[in-house]
Amino acid sequence: MVLSHPHKNQKLSTHSLTINQFSLIHKLKDYGVLTKFKLSGLVVFSAAMTYLLADNLPIRWGGFVLTIIGGWLVTASSNAFNQIIERDLDKMMNRTMHRPLPTGRMQKPEAIMVALITGIAGVLILSVFINLLTGMLAAFSLLSYVLLYTPLKRITPLSVFVGAIPGALPAMLGYTAATNQLTYAAWVVFFIQFFWQFPHFWAIAWVMDDDYKKAGFIMLPTTHRDKGSALQTLLYALALLPVIVLPYIFNMSGVVSLVIIVLLTLWFIRLAFLLYQTCTIEAARKLMFGSFVYLPVTFIVLVLDKYLF
Repeated sequence: MVLSHPHKNQKLSTHSLTINQFSLIHKLKDYGVLTKFKLSGLVVFSAAMTYLLADNLPIRWGGFVLTIIGGWLVTASSNAFNQIIERDLDKMMNRTMHRPLPTGRMQKPEAIMVALITGIAGVLILSVFINLLTGMLAAFSLLSYVLLYTPLKRITPLSVFVGAIPGALPAMLGYTAATNQLTYAAWVVFFIQFFWQFPHFWAIAWVMDDDYKKAGFIMLPTTHRDKGSALQTLLYALALLPVIVLPYIFNMSGVVSLVIIVLLTLWFIRLAFLLYQTCTIEAARKLMFGSFVYLPVTFIVLVLDKYLF
């Protein structure tokens, strides 16, 4: 008869529990990388802001929260499908080679399951609990991002234009979620985010150009870091100036926010102009970080103008 030592069994049990916890944490981290958790949150932020911009007091917090959850799930699904399609290309680039699929930490069937569950759940939440219009726009955003933008990245620089459409829809979704209408105001916020994306993505593409070319991605408008690409980046930044005035023209905001956002846009244009002047990676990096500031601050100012100014 063999007697087991109670302290030894307790140690083994604790050790197994620690290993399981460690594995679970790493699995959750991999799901976060697959769905680009932080980036998805940043994208959905614009939907949250435009929901508040469209809604009236008292704010319907239930609809607000469900819009954020549904929007995040759809965005997460788009990112997951993108990584599934590009899993072999991700192995070639320094910034993506350590993702779950290229390293083999996650298999394709598991990733597809995550992408399907998040996508279907997100569209259903928006369609059933918010309204059908918002659910349909979310489904269109998901499908166009996965089926059009993703494959076009290796074919033509026009992929950025195609991708800017689903990329700008979250701002519109916030409005339709609050109003169940596709009004002029929804189009205004759509075009703000639409034009912002060109200097934003081209700045990233300028910084990452060497890495992108390893996978055959054609992201810069002239396919090279040259004056032509810098000029187009500057022109789209300039296009924001008349667009950003539209909220004031359509009585969506007041004078205070108009002045602040115009000054912010001029600063953003200056960053794009510096890229045109120097054509350096450092200037592109400054524009890239500037773009991370520009859009959130713009929407925050518009919301504050509605409720405070």
